[in-house]
Amino acid sequence: MGLILLSEQLNGLKLFEPKVFGDNRGFFMETYRSDDFEKLGIYENFLQDNHSGSVRKTLRGLHFQLNKPQGKLIRVTSGEAIFVEVDLRYNSKHFGKFAKFSLSSGNRNILWVPAGFANGFLAISEWCEVQYKCTAIYNPSGESAIRWNSPEINIDWNCTNPIISEKDQNAGSLSDWLSKEEAKKEWWR
Repeated sequence: MGLILLSEQLNGLKLFEPKVFGDNRGFFMETYRSDDFEKLGIYENFLQDNHSGSVRKTLRGLHFQLNKPQGKLIRVTSGEAIFVEVDLRYNSKHFGKFAKFSLSSGNRNILWVPAGFANGFLAISEWCEVQYKCTAIYNPSGESAIRWNSPEINIDWNCTNPIISEKDQNAGSLSDWLSKEEAKKEWWR
């Protein structure tokens, strides 16, 4: 496969560029190969694949799963999106800090997000499709979120009037979430 590590941020987020073989017919690339990811320190067993589609200015997140938290291997297969990953690992020196990444069908980069991060993205192309592998099965009773514009995190999404679900509009700030009982659990440590 041949992955190139482009960057590592917040002690765990890793951005990769895969080897792409192209000619006049198009291209070919391996999107996941366990031995290549293991060489780069990712020893995960992926249990679920997800695929979403979003119109321009759709903002999804900041989502995470409390019970059986999910690590995610993310790529954009159509269009472009800005991803924001917020460190919620309580003992991390980066707790509450975020990193941004641009993923697109053009750059074909792959983002590794370990468990303990809240994930969000903004579709910036007219249409955007995101595919990701997860290390845990979706658990609706463990689902949680922090509001996309939480003042403590202060993310500049560079977008006015994003399209946001009712669930995401009603999510609390980072402070609101930290005051809840579930925030005291050790899922992120």
